[in-house]
Amino acid sequence: MRVAVLSVACAAVLAAAPAQAQEGAPDDAQALRREIEDMRQTLERLQQRLDRLEQRDGSAPVAATPSAALPRPEPATPALAGTAAGLHATQVPGVAQPVLPQRDSVSDPSTAASRPDSAAGPTDPDLKGFFAIPGTDTVIRIGGYAKLDAIADSRAAGDEDQFIPSSMPVGGSHRDVSNFNLHAKQTRFSFEARRPTTHGNLRFYLENDFFGSSDGYQFRLRHAYGQLGNTYAGYGYSSFMDADSLPDTLDFAGPGGAGYLLVAGIHHSFALGKGTTLTLAAEDPDTELAGASDSVIAANRLPDVTVAARVERDWGHLQLGAVARSLAYDGDGERDRRMAGGLQLSGSAAVGERDLLLFGALGGRGLSRYTADLTGSGLDAVVDADGRLRALDVRGGFIGYTHYWSELWRSNLIYGQLTLERNTALPADAFRESRYGVFNLIWSPAPSWTMGMELLYGRLEQQSGARGDTVRVQGSLQYNFIK
Repeated sequence: MRVAVLSVACAAVLAAAPAQAQEGAPDDAQALRREIEDMRQTLERLQQRLDRLEQRDGSAPVAATPSAALPRPEPATPALAGTAAGLHATQVPGVAQPVLPQRDSVSDPSTAASRPDSAAGPTDPDLKGFFAIPGTDTVIRIGGYAKLDAIADSRAAGDEDQFIPSSMPVGGSHRDVSNFNLHAKQTRFSFEARRPTTHGNLRFYLENDFFGSSDGYQFRLRHAYGQLGNTYAGYGYSSFMDADSLPDTLDFAGPGGAGYLLVAGIHHSFALGKGTTLTLAAEDPDTELAGASDSVIAANRLPDVTVAARVERDWGHLQLGAVARSLAYDGDGERDRRMAGGLQLSGSAAVGERDLLLFGALGGRGLSRYTADLTGSGLDAVVDADGRLRALDVRGGFIGYTHYWSELWRSNLIYGQLTLERNTALPADAFRESRYGVFNLIWSPAPSWTMGMELLYGRLEQQSGARGDTVRVQGSLQYNFIK
């Protein structure tokens, strides 16, 4: 009632203003000021009368001020266009802070990882750099970094761009040849879009680097997926792996005993409360068969199925992942099939104010594809002399410690190992065991600028028992687009 009366009064005063202006025809500023003052006094009198009426009726009066007789509307709260009741408002910015301790990482694998409700990760808790597309609910971010690596090897390391012990040459005169390499293949670009929907937050993520070829800078897809609420579909990290446990290295590959695989798949996460989630996934299968040929062809009958249980606390996290696989082959007049799979326990733990302990341990049969050192090596299984398919046992792990000397300086000490069973059906020069050691010193004088030096040691043992090792020194300079 109060607002209606004031509105009518205001309309009457404003309607009278033109008439007064025409009748009086003031031709100077002083006359116009008097008319404005008369209208203000009229509104104040109406305000006082309304206050008295409300007091008689028992309504709570609203104090009038000489400068504003009419109530002012509340300023509009900025909101995404089109957001209505029932929609989940976007979490960018303003996503709930991650439970995990915040950390720094050169390669930043946590940013690309899928999380329940597309929450922020420990390396990107503020989700900086997003901007809105006008007229839509969508916010986008273009990210990535430019990184230059200078690499010097004491002996031939096999892969000149990444430190992968399983690729090291063993024996031969070329093994003792030192090498220097300078490249920027780790440079990457990413595009991310987020928006609210009636079924939860929608996230789209696309990322690439330039490791698509060994002798050039061929584009390579790393991630291309969408996630709606807790349902993910596309190409990216396997649900079996744990991106938050991977240690901070200048080397791109990391420890060979870590679970690591980029794969197409679909998964759904179930929130169990108190930072606990359960993720079920079906992923693209690929039986990597030793000795495959025209007469012995690997076959894929069923998708790989993974389950990951995860607990997050302010001290860190624990994740237990399991994968079940159906390995098979078709040959000339014979075929065979075996079930395989394995487990991985990984996590992180805060030590003191900023230090961090990172770890992972895995083991299983037919699990080589899911390890950093052996993915793509063809060592999931082998066909023996009797034509039977044998899934190969593999076990490994790593441990890393991050120490912050100050806000700008940090170091990482990392050790990893991966072991494959001995099998007479494998060639004598096939992989048996690798070891990986790292110590680095990293300086970040500004959030967008990182440089460092790293000392790496790797050793490879083959099925025959022959061994080779090398020492690498790597220096890196990195510029982040958004940080």
